[in-house]
Amino acid sequence: MASPLPRQHGHLRPTLNSDGQSHKQVNVATVLTLVLGLVSFVLGLVIRNDSAAGGVGWAAITAVLGLVSMVGGLFTQMHSATTEQRILIVTGIIAGFIGCALGLAHGGFG
Repeated sequence: MASPLPRQHGHLRPTLNSDGQSHKQVNVATVLTLVLGLVSFVLGLVIRNDSAAGGVGWAAITAVLGLVSMVGGLFTQMHSATTEQRILIVTGIIAGFIGCALGLAHGGFG
């Protein structure tokens, strides 16, 4: 009978390389997709809820960030190797989509 794995108490180490291999470029692209998507999402909420920050320039920046997050995330998704990477990539794509939609709704690209 195989012995159980030793439990490490208090050592929570999140990793994107759960398969034991190093994926540095995909990890960087994953984090970049997530950050750009979240920034686009937050900016979209700001221009939606604050009429003083609702300029067309901010809307265009929000739409561009969301679009870059979506397209880059889809490309990164094709090269992802682990489930942890895919979870963060899809989160960034969804956040980028919502941010892009809010930016377009408030005058981005128009």
